[in-house]
Amino acid sequence: MRRCFVSGLALLGGFALAGPASALTVDCGQLLDVKTGQWRERVSIEVQDGKVAAVRPQSAERTGGERVDLGNYFCLPGLIDAHVHLASQIKDQTGALADKLFQNPADAAYQSVGFLEKTLLAGFTTVRDLGAEENINISMKRAVEKGWIRGPRILTAGKAIGSTGGHADPTDGLKREYMKDLGPADGIINSVEDARKAVRQRYKDGADVIKVMVTGGVLDLSASGDNAQLTEQEIRAIVETAKDYNFRVAVHAHGAEGIKRAIRAGVTSVEHGTYMDDAAITLFKEHGTWYVPTVSAGKFVANKAKEPGYFPPAIQTKALAIGPQIQGTFAKAYAAGVKIAFGTDTGVSPHGENAKEFVYMVEAGMPPLEAIRAATLHAAELIGRKEQLGSVEPGLQADLIAVEGDPLKDVSFLQRVRFVMKEGLVFRRP
Repeated sequence: MRRCFVSGLALLGGFALAGPASALTVDCGQLLDVKTGQWRERVSIEVQDGKVAAVRPQSAERTGGERVDLGNYFCLPGLIDAHVHLASQIKDQTGALADKLFQNPADAAYQSVGFLEKTLLAGFTTVRDLGAEENINISMKRAVEKGWIRGPRILTAGKAIGSTGGHADPTDGLKREYMKDLGPADGIINSVEDARKAVRQRYKDGADVIKVMVTGGVLDLSASGDNAQLTEQEIRAIVETAKDYNFRVAVHAHGAEGIKRAIRAGVTSVEHGTYMDDAAITLFKEHGTWYVPTVSAGKFVANKAKEPGYFPPAIQTKALAIGPQIQGTFAKAYAAGVKIAFGTDTGVSPHGENAKEFVYMVEAGMPPLEAIRAATLHAAELIGRKEQLGSVEPGLQADLIAVEGDPLKDVSFLQRVRFVMKEGLVFRRP
């Protein structure tokens, strides 16, 4: 019943879909084997029940079901963005204030429908949403799973966890009468006991991953963008409790001290990592911690900070200091051999423009193939889905995209996706 409903929605929206319960064959002119780094010429991908049933050389022999001709295209696995915020989109200070005063959670949820579709049609079939107010992202994940709206597969953190006055505190910088004393259910902790309760609340809420703000950030009204804001004991309590519930832990961290505390405490990934130093890089490698750079967000806020009046002064100062640093940090981390997974912090940068990150990664010294692996094999491993996602091979989810040119020669082709299939459903055709 769910699949029929999804197909009906897509047809109404002008996109022809092939239901995953029926057989579907996709003929690719070139298919990238992300494990070997080689193109396979003229291959057919057979899909059944939303999964890849076979990948074999093309033949004139017809199989049952629909056949899609991508003979002139370069096919790749569906892309994974390990850091997005699908419930919001950055605005100037006037728009941001208006949203804070007048936008209800339901308004933000309706707005997110367009963001979800833009992300999917850009070729990102899986995302990790790392924080939204009022657990909008959890509802959004369920709506996609039920076929009510179109979007990528979503793993979500619900509301991020942080400290009083820290980057996760939504009442930061407000008039005193609006400054609430929030607690673990709201994502605000101030002790080891609070930390454990906050994780358990996210389990109750239906989250898939835990997101923690261990340092200051750019887009809040507090003074520091990089100071450590949780103790190592508090972070360790989060990690230990998360393991009980099979959660992985991602941390927002700009400052070196917060990064090092988080890695020593056992987190799965560090997002942004702006001021990581040599000692932090050593810890990354010793602990096997993943780094998710989000260069797109850094560039976007740095550029907007140059526009008079776009940000309040407190945010402008931090954006000009932190934003320009992230691409250089990424280059340093890659050269040092830190494990890297693709993530953009989209919602800060515009939805649907996620693939700009590939260009920034290549500019900083990462070969196109490694950038693609960061958004396929490596991102799948980071999010705990390497047995289902990240490549095109029998038994995995039938997630596939196609572009007109060879992204190993010009990675910018990934900004112009012409075909998108998720779980055997075709959402975009040439």
